[in-house]
Amino acid sequence: MTTEPIKKRDRHSPTSEVGDLYRKLEERAIAESNDLNRRVTQCRACRRGDFMPAVGSGHPLADILLVKYAPRYQEASEGVAFFGRSGAAVLKSMERLSIDPLLLYGTNVVKCPGVEQAEGETNCPGFFLEEFHITHPRLVVVMGRETLDVVNRAMPEGTNEIEWSLGEIQDLTPFCRALVTPDIDASLDDAGAKRAFWACFRVVGEWFRDEPPY
Repeated sequence: MTTEPIKKRDRHSPTSEVGDLYRKLEERAIAESNDLNRRVTQCRACRRGDFMPAVGSGHPLADILLVKYAPRYQEASEGVAFFGRSGAAVLKSMERLSIDPLLLYGTNVVKCPGVEQAEGETNCPGFFLEEFHITHPRLVVVMGRETLDVVNRAMPEGTNEIEWSLGEIQDLTPFCRALVTPDIDASLDDAGAKRAFWACFRVVGEWFRDEPPY
């Protein structure tokens, strides 16, 4: 996954006036995302160590927003969410599901590794909420119970609470749905946990095939 601006939704192929409007929205989203990433990297609200916060990766107007709890070592080393094993697993899954990985944006609800849980869950969710508003996703994939608890607390009034119903598509807003899966980071080293994650995550493919092309 990447932080570079990329073309999104080739299957939609916006043209003429619609294309111009989309490009303006994309330019604004890129600018907002870059500003957010700058503020995330400069944040000192938590007593973090030497590692930099991990900023989100992917397209700032993504159809699918992937969110997990906190960055692992490779993510923290590069300062990019879903860098390393989790990102590679997601990309492999997207290939199996025939979904363009350029439709993704991935992030963590807690931006820094090794911070006190209470600090991270207090100071970071505002950044996640900004990411949600910038991307305007059509599907949010919430990975893990800890992540779910933080996301539910962060979402504003008017959104539905996401239930711990693994592998079930739920309504989050009138324009966005949600899917809960096990924690991807905790699923990579155990065959049974990996199968359980995949059984839930493959629902993304079913959702994508059923979505209208607009």
